[in-house]
Amino acid sequence: LSLLWSLLSTLVWNPGSVLIILVLLLRLYVWFWYKCHIWDLQHCSTDLTGKTAVVTGANSGIGKAVAKELARRGARVILACRNQERGQQALVEIQVASKNNCLLLGQVDLSSMASVRSFSQWLLQECPEIHLLVNNAGISGFPKTLTPEGLELTFATNYVGPFLLTNLLQGALQRAGSARVVNVSSFRHAYGYVDVEHLTGASKPMKNYQSYDCSKLLLTSFTGELARRLQGTGVTVNSVDPGIVYTEIMRHSSWLHRFLFWLFSFFCKNARQGAIPVLYLSLAKELDGISGKYFSSSCIITLPTKAARDPQVAQRLWNASVHITNLDKMD
Repeated sequence: LSLLWSLLSTLVWNPGSVLIILVLLLRLYVWFWYKCHIWDLQHCSTDLTGKTAVVTGANSGIGKAVAKELARRGARVILACRNQERGQQALVEIQVASKNNCLLLGQVDLSSMASVRSFSQWLLQECPEIHLLVNNAGISGFPKTLTPEGLELTFATNYVGPFLLTNLLQGALQRAGSARVVNVSSFRHAYGYVDVEHLTGASKPMKNYQSYDCSKLLLTSFTGELARRLQGTGVTVNSVDPGIVYTEIMRHSSWLHRFLFWLFSFFCKNARQGAIPVLYLSLAKELDGISGKYFSSSCIITLPTKAARDPQVAQRLWNASVHITNLDKMD
């Protein structure tokens, strides 16, 4: 017995074992904190039967988790995905999990304005009224890359695409009588800065992760400006930080960033947990009429960074975006 006790003591108290125990305790604390401090989805009674929801990037991660919950609540969900094959796989998975056959797959590449226009045209024919638009799709880790249309890839996907899509769907959102737009931002927006030349890659060189930060800042600024423009229409627009979520968004980053993200993943939210703040903005009845706000990953209204709240900056960004997307030339 003394030999066994000595062996157990050695295993328990060696530095490696202590570290493992501390990590497990910390992970347990993180899980408990999420459980106690995040909005309880199960207590939300919102039924979406007869409602139409559009979720971009719905084939994986947060987008798929959001689409699955909306489908479970009876919504007609349009999965807006870039990859047709992966989108179809997600659709089948969501159908089986939710027992909802009112799902549609729409192919759209948000980095391409032509693709966004084509998708919007198809969508408006299928769904003349849209009750919820979740601008979730995003990319990170790409080096500076110009699209065939002359836009910088990260900004085109994370900002210009959602800007154009939301504006093209404005009529359908207003026809719904009461609708919500949810922009998935990030706490990283606070590390970005606004420069309209970001959109065409003409700004000063940035590191890969900085383009992500700046694109999320533009999306957050856009949220406030669009909310001001839609006052009185029945359409609300808010942005939200889902928190640090372990998804595939880092797959294009450097091996070092991917490795560090993997190491840290033990303390990150999973996709379902990351979807909770997005679903809060999409479903919570207490948010009826609330617009132009930024919500933290704890589902609390929080002030975004100063640049995102500057109306003059937002106006300049809006005008530049309208010009780039040719919205000013539409009938």
